[in-house]
Amino acid sequence: MTDCGPPGRSGAGRMLRLLFSRDESMSSTTPAKTTAFMKALKPSPALAAVVGAEPLPRTEVTKRLWDYIKAHNLQNPANKRNILCDAKLKAVMGKDEVTMFEMTGLVGKHLGPA
Repeated sequence: MTDCGPPGRSGAGRMLRLLFSRDESMSSTTPAKTTAFMKALKPSPALAAVVGAEPLPRTEVTKRLWDYIKAHNLQNPANKRNILCDAKLKAVMGKDEVTMFEMTGLVGKHLGPA
């Protein structure tokens, strides 16, 4: 076996430290990319009554919808995946009860460019 460095230090360990060490090129000064999920979209008047009128990313719209649903106790007690729509949500969803999977598709129709 050949000696590849100081005693007590394996060559593999040194290689891993070199591979995973931060250098100046990895600094956080590069601007973050704006993904489609993070692009701010303007809600329709019906959706704005629930989530607010300012432009929001889709992720924030979904979060605010769930906050509204939980605050108003609109989940079906027998099946928590279903949402029982009140008057404001019915204006957005178009029906009395929707599944959480349908919700994002229905809400997408109420989002437009900011």
